[in-house]
Amino acid sequence: MSLLNQLFNRGVFGTKCKTCLNLAISRIKLLQNKRDMQLKHMRKEIAQFLQAGQEAIARIRVEHVIREQNIWAAYEILELFCEFVLARVPIIESQKDCPPELREAISSIIFSAPRCSEVPDLLQIKNLFTAKYGKEFIASASELRPDSGVNRTIIEKLSVSAPSGEARLKVLKEIAREYNLNWDSSSTEAEFSRKHEDLLGGSKHISGGAALPSRAPASQVSFSSPPSNGAHYIQPAEIKPEPQQHIPAPRSLIQTHVSCTNEIQPSINSDAVPVRETRPQSSEILEKARAAIASAERASAAARSAAELVKSL
Repeated sequence: MSLLNQLFNRGVFGTKCKTCLNLAISRIKLLQNKRDMQLKHMRKEIAQFLQAGQEAIARIRVEHVIREQNIWAAYEILELFCEFVLARVPIIESQKDCPPELREAISSIIFSAPRCSEVPDLLQIKNLFTAKYGKEFIASASELRPDSGVNRTIIEKLSVSAPSGEARLKVLKEIAREYNLNWDSSSTEAEFSRKHEDLLGGSKHISGGAALPSRAPASQVSFSSPPSNGAHYIQPAEIKPEPQQHIPAPRSLIQTHVSCTNEIQPSINSDAVPVRETRPQSSEILEKARAAIASAERASAAARSAAELVKSL
């Protein structure tokens, strides 16, 4: 019974594989024709940008042209591999393991299947080879292991890395020659050869003359030790110094100061500027002193009441 199942599976594999390969070949040819027309249109647009002096736009558009050219070249190789495998389907059916002469073609198709979404038939071919050779063989080709055998050109053409400056400059020169443009490529060569600074890494150095901004000194706050009797210590709020007010000195002090200066320097008495006498407002001074004493008494009373409250707790 197992022999019949094996023979039946062989026939099913061969039929499905031939059908998927034929569909993939036909779809690849259609995509190549479509992409060929798109490439001609894109190259013409780049030639117009170069002729108009808009080299910055041309430098950006040429990356898409290179990407499309790489895919077109990869499709061309895949078409040959599909035709080669299609002609060897009977050999694949008769052998359990992958034939050495077909390993590169089959591995390249498996590697390209998830990267060529426009050709879904390649995914079906990959599933057929997964059922025949096992997941280890598929993982070797998909992960590009040393013994995978994937074609190097396929790997390079289907790479998602950005093209180098030399490759972009080469394509721009080819387009300029194709459309007979007298294009000066010196500015583009300078742009491609210039090394751009990594802005995410920040500045590389700080000039010696530049001084770092100094921070304002932080206000010093003194913390006193908590009382030894176990009571909770209440930290008073920070008191901002009030602007000093000029309080006129009493008249008696002014007269004393004037008399002292007259005794020490009698020769300057004649040239000295007369001191303006101001009548002190003794009542306001006394009121301010009484208010300060009263506020100090209230503060001491509040501190005593807080200490008594803490002791009671």
